[in-house]
Amino acid sequence: MNLNFNGKKVLVRVDFNVPLDSHYQVTDDTRIRGALPTIQHILEKGGSCILMSHLGRPMKKTKEDGSIDVEKFTLRHVVNRLSELLGIDVQFCPETTGEKAQEMAQKLQPGEVLVLENTRFNAGEKKGDEALAKAMAKLGDLYVNDAFGTAHRAHASTTTVAQYFDASSKSFGYLMQKEIENANKVLNQPERPLTAIIGGAKVSDKILLLEKLIDFVNTIIIGGGMAYTFIKSQGGQIGNSLVEDDRLDLAQELLKKAEAKGVTILLPTDSIIADQFSNEASFKNEDSNSIEEGWMGLDIGEKARADFSQAIQSSKTLLWNGPMGVFEMENFAQGTKTIAEAVAAATSDGAFSLVGGGDSVAAVNQMGLAEKVSYVSTGGGAMLEFLEGKELPGIAAMK
Repeated sequence: MNLNFNGKKVLVRVDFNVPLDSHYQVTDDTRIRGALPTIQHILEKGGSCILMSHLGRPMKKTKEDGSIDVEKFTLRHVVNRLSELLGIDVQFCPETTGEKAQEMAQKLQPGEVLVLENTRFNAGEKKGDEALAKAMAKLGDLYVNDAFGTAHRAHASTTTVAQYFDASSKSFGYLMQKEIENANKVLNQPERPLTAIIGGAKVSDKILLLEKLIDFVNTIIIGGGMAYTFIKSQGGQIGNSLVEDDRLDLAQELLKKAEAKGVTILLPTDSIIADQFSNEASFKNEDSNSIEEGWMGLDIGEKARADFSQAIQSSKTLLWNGPMGVFEMENFAQGTKTIAEAVAAATSDGAFSLVGGGDSVAAVNQMGLAEKVSYVSTGGGAMLEFLEGKELPGIAAMK
């Protein structure tokens, strides 16, 4: 952020894709707070901010007549919360580009903030449309991308717009810089032992990540629904647990590749199993490879929690992506909670911990442990792709 912002109008791509309640009040302002240091720095240095963001997927949820549900997806809903956090009256423009947007941007004075309407109300946003990006670029003198959560999308406001600013007129914001720096702490020269904790429902969602991790971690802990595909691939009986039968060979390959590289893969030796997918179900603790028909694993068991916690405690670098069970249901949340506590404890003992991916982030927030890990990423899919070794379009466009 070493640009001269004095007297400049700065077009800033933020990620204000925040959850709203039925009255359109912001229920979690983490992403808005994440953008504050960048916005405040620009204002303090004599600039004004023109903020662009998307909110939800309005094109997928159009009304019956085919029109966009503006009331549900308008960015007007975030303006009050942003005004409170900044301590100033933030302005709102009911369009992203066009005459009104140009007029409001032109009138903007140093120290003022303008929020543009949802970028995804424009069909060209997701297509990376050049005409739309050019119209966006006309609104500002400088461009700052601070939206790591959308850096893996080649959209008009995240990627295409950057080509209309030369290298001396564009920059990453503080949040973007922090995300990249923290991910690189895991990817490049991490302190060892390095343990990755990977959870979630499906192996297919995490194949690329697992393949990449096997090349450079010491230990991989696998929990969540995806563990049962690995257990079945080894001949285990998993009852009615979630499984991807078309990925059994792949699971075997990953296990063999890890063994050949000297990487330890820990699977849950036991599980909390239930007779139905419900918090009201009957449940018990059983071995993960002998689950009877009609029962399904919904959380890691007591021995698995102890094994996993021990591995976490002896690590110097930790990456956590994905929950250990159906943590949204109280009876099957203990495994994820135990892992969160183990990661927090290891961090207080000096380990570096990065938590990335929507559900694991939700878990540490829900358990009040976000302050007790080293870094909580704001970008689920973006962090996943960054760790897989892909070059993200939103980052590449700034070079």
